[in-house]
Amino acid sequence: MRAVLLLMLVASLASLRLESQPPPAVAQVLPVDEEAITLDRAAELTAVVSATCGECAWDLPGREAVIFRIILDGKYSQHLPLVRTGDAEYTVALGGVAAGRHVVRVEVDQATTASALRGAGMASARVTLKPFFDDKANPSFTPLALAPFLYARPNTVGKFTDVPVFMWYETEMTPRGRRYRYSVIFTNEDGGTQTDRLMATWGRTTDIEYVYSVEVDRDGAILAEDYQGPDHKTLRFAGRRDGRHPLLWVATDNNMVKDSGETAIRYAPLPEPFDLTNVSREQVMDVHPWMYAVASKEMIREGKIAANAQPGTNTIPDPRRYVYFEACATVGTSAVAFGVRVGESWIASDRGRAEYRIVRDGCFRGAVPLPDGVDPREVAAVRVSAFERPPRNGAPAPAATAVELTRINRVFYLDPLYLPMRTLVEWRGLETIRPGSHFDLPVVKPQPPG
Repeated sequence: MRAVLLLMLVASLASLRLESQPPPAVAQVLPVDEEAITLDRAAELTAVVSATCGECAWDLPGREAVIFRIILDGKYSQHLPLVRTGDAEYTVALGGVAAGRHVVRVEVDQATTASALRGAGMASARVTLKPFFDDKANPSFTPLALAPFLYARPNTVGKFTDVPVFMWYETEMTPRGRRYRYSVIFTNEDGGTQTDRLMATWGRTTDIEYVYSVEVDRDGAILAEDYQGPDHKTLRFAGRRDGRHPLLWVATDNNMVKDSGETAIRYAPLPEPFDLTNVSREQVMDVHPWMYAVASKEMIREGKIAANAQPGTNTIPDPRRYVYFEACATVGTSAVAFGVRVGESWIASDRGRAEYRIVRDGCFRGAVPLPDGVDPREVAAVRVSAFERPPRNGAPAPAATAVELTRINRVFYLDPLYLPMRTLVEWRGLETIRPGSHFDLPVVKPQPPG
């Protein structure tokens, strides 16, 4: 079987091409799996790649990941990095296909795979194909057919950094139809906000970015579309497509995109629908908690974790030493920080720095680093504090408004495997917190059975 696959591979590589641009340079590849499907009508084709890589270790240089190439009907579709150790499922979008027989092949790209993982048998996979048809009763078809394909940032190729590992979309009704808004979770961001400030004001080290939105009429025809370009500017999409899928290129070190570019390696995680009413975007990570582990391991490998990490050094303590918060509030012109009480001492997320406070409305996260040797189970109470904003860029500070707190959705820490534990505190209500004051809640310890 392997010999047959190799012969098929040699024959197909000569004609391998993308409609939009040439494919990545052909390197030595190792066949892993092949699956065929016959369709009686056109569809959007997706795949679940059930992969196993026992030696993959995202935190260890040289063993970061095996990189798969996915080939659809003899043409390059995308790359798939195995960012998780052991058994894991990866869902990908393959694009629109016509009626008839289609063959999907998965192979190891030796050139981009981590050096210690090159060779036969380092990873295995089984491919399961699933079509989505354009049925009026199928609400998933249109947002799937319009989901963007994302090309790698040039300085990440072969670097195992800032990988777009997850995509989701939100749906909004408009007077003319509906809008789909797509966001991507990257394993980190090499530029932009420093790691310690990310933890203080976002409660994570992943990078979560809106990348593309499209408004369609009731028949699915495109009315308007835009993307998030460099400097967080919203720009009209005017680029190329693969079928109906817009093509975007990651262009900046903080993972903004453009609608044109030069790299040919691309990713197409299958977008999932999410309703983020009364929750933060980070709830998407909670549903797929493996992202916490992958992000933490990237921090380890990049030297961004230090036992005595100080503010402003782009380093953080072990992510398992943090207590993570999610709250919802109208912050207005004030600022917010979180805190926890251990013994008689209060420890704050802002670490004494005004710029490490949260200054946005809605549902948001932050995280409090505990001192070395303190177990998160010792946390006895949690706090939400309000502050006046300091002057900025020579302009006077705005008149501070009271913070209207309505929810504390989650307060949690990570287990030894970097996975979220159960919430310590959950609260609903309305609490007015004036600048200079705070709102405290005790942590109720679970009672032992009996």
